[in-house]
Amino acid sequence: MSSISTLATPLAFMKKTTTTRRNNSSSSSSRSRRMMTIRCDVEGEEGESQTKIGARVRVKVPLKVYHVPKVPEIDLTGREGHIKQNVSFWKDNKRISANLPYKVEFIANDIQGPRGPLKFVAHLRDDEFEELLSE
Repeated sequence: MSSISTLATPLAFMKKTTTTRRNNSSSSSSRSRRMMTIRCDVEGEEGESQTKIGARVRVKVPLKVYHVPKVPEIDLTGREGHIKQNVSFWKDNKRISANLPYKVEFIANDIQGPRGPLKFVAHLRDDEFEELLSE
């Protein structure tokens, strides 16, 4: 199933029409623009990506991140985490275009933070990780 987005845009090149309105027994003319509606089909199912939230995943591509505080770089290749959120859905399931839509939380037991194992979040695409089976 695909969702449909609708966008209304004015067409500047279309012929402008003149309409006459009656307002308290006086007539005035005003110009109005024609609007064209454009419909776009969005690939994928909304329910499919919503079910992945909470799933355990493993990074399957070579990937380094540099945004974790007090650590210069972390290689995510082979690390396991779980999906916290799909950021391509905004309020009221309104779809937005996110380049890295999945927010994945990792716990690095080999790197100690100020209060125990380092916990951080990274944004990934769906082709950068594989879903692990629940055991």
